[in-house]
Amino acid sequence: MTATPAKAAAAPITPRRPVQPGRVLMYALLVVAALFFLVPVYLLFATALKSPDAISLATTWHWPAALNWASFSEAWGKIGGNMLNSLFLAVTATLLSALLGSLNGYALSKWKFRGANTLFALMLFGMFIPYQAVLIPLFQFIKELGLYGSIWGLILAHVVYGIPITTLIFRNFYADVPDALVEAATIDGAGFWQIYRLVIFPISIPGFVVVIIWQFTQVWNEFLFAATLTNTTSQPVTYALSQLAGGQAVSWNLPMAGAILAALPTLLVYILLGRYFVRGLLAGSVKG
Repeated sequence: MTATPAKAAAAPITPRRPVQPGRVLMYALLVVAALFFLVPVYLLFATALKSPDAISLATTWHWPAALNWASFSEAWGKIGGNMLNSLFLAVTATLLSALLGSLNGYALSKWKFRGANTLFALMLFGMFIPYQAVLIPLFQFIKELGLYGSIWGLILAHVVYGIPITTLIFRNFYADVPDALVEAATIDGAGFWQIYRLVIFPISIPGFVVVIIWQFTQVWNEFLFAATLTNTTSQPVTYALSQLAGGQAVSWNLPMAGAILAALPTLLVYILLGRYFVRGLLAGSVKG
């Protein structure tokens, strides 16, 4: 006669926590707030997918009965070249300003020299200078360099304006890197550039993620420099979008579709790198 296996012990029953009214209210408020902030997104898509004759104040909140996907292809035909200009502008300016900010942060945090704090304070002062205050001298400077009307003049303006914030982020990030790493590399005979290339740069990925997200978004969405420092062939997408809405009779489906297309690159950057953003932003903020 075979012995029957012992029955497994019953799993302990975990008592169900009572529903907390405060938590329910908090989540309800969060849902309402999310819906409130999503209202413009709904209007954006609803208008973009309507045909021009179906757009009116009376039907603003109505979802289109027939989806007009041709709005996106027509909008792309008008701003597609400007999208490529913005992509080249944002990628180039972001990478250059990130690299220069990384070098500045490395030098100011790990290589102490006389006047370093004063130099850092002066660089940070550039963060608080509005675009309008330097527009005329910047225009004259870019023109003297022979870069007016080209995409490279706009890249130069964004790189220079991006150096203060990228330097601040990287200086705070490198402040958390132990000085012993730099000292050990110095004892081994490594110089300024070797230490940066072999020690500092490989551990700088979180800092670069923060800077890339921040700077890419700023450069992509900027309008004032785009409208004053470029010509027709080098204008970015922000200026092209303003032209879609120009004139007296506006087909509002085109600006809305163009705005959706123009928002896709920055949205993609946040989707791919967003989870590293807070982690890199807080790096170096707490020591000890």
